[in-house]
Amino acid sequence: MAETKARGRTFRFGVFEMNEETGELRKDGKTQTRLREQATRVLVMLLERPRDLVTREELRERLWASDTFVDFDHGMNTAINQLRNGLGDEAGNPRFIQTLPRKGYRFIAPVEIVGGGPVAQSSVTIETGGNFAVNDGEARRSTVLSDARELPAVSSGLANMLFLLIQLIYLIFYILSLVRIRQVDALLRESGEPARLILVVLIITAAAGIPTRLYLITAAAFHYRGLGEKFRRLFPALVPFDELWALAPFLAVEQIGIGAAIAVTAALLYLPFAQRSLMLMGRKTA
Repeated sequence: MAETKARGRTFRFGVFEMNEETGELRKDGKTQTRLREQATRVLVMLLERPRDLVTREELRERLWASDTFVDFDHGMNTAINQLRNGLGDEAGNPRFIQTLPRKGYRFIAPVEIVGGGPVAQSSVTIETGGNFAVNDGEARRSTVLSDARELPAVSSGLANMLFLLIQLIYLIFYILSLVRIRQVDALLRESGEPARLILVVLIITAAAGIPTRLYLITAAAFHYRGLGEKFRRLFPALVPFDELWALAPFLAVEQIGIGAAIAVTAALLYLPFAQRSLMLMGRKTA
């Protein structure tokens, strides 16, 4: 009964999806290759446990129980090579299948399981490498934030460059505000007693924001692995700061005018979510 429920599952990861029953590996909805039975079974074991180490011993006992150890070594290497060729993966710089020498293998990309009865009740989405993703539970709770599947795939290099530019924009705002702190203080004093508190918040958030943005700029410029996961963790904390700093144009309202201040603020209010979208879109072609 359990075997029947397992059949028909589709595993989605990156731009790929793999049908467990047919062994078809599709890229962007088009059939890429039909995996051999043993390669399919190896991939299913890895996809069922994303980010977990699947030992060679586990693979041997489940998939090569009746074979000799020599046959297993040859069969295992053949299956992994076929999977890497089909996924365009490299052992030295893996995006999907990580090899742990003498131990086993680990699937390191986000995985969504569709179909197969109860397994599909909650899909598995785990983030590693330089990608950023949310799981289905988060997607269901949010009717505003885009899901990765709703966004177009763009060049990871382009997404990375735009993400870096956004960090530069925030960094420039922080630095200019601190350079003009006396003028800002004078402007805020006209607002009355709350001005001192606003000034303190301005200084504290800028002092915290500068090293954060420098880290993100460096990470994006040098393509840090795991940037997406780190940004996912930072995102909830950054949003309040970013939304607060969206009001920064009003500190220069005398120079740019009220209309320009409103327009720039409206654009800045969207920037936190633009960063998130860029991480998601870049992930599709990473």
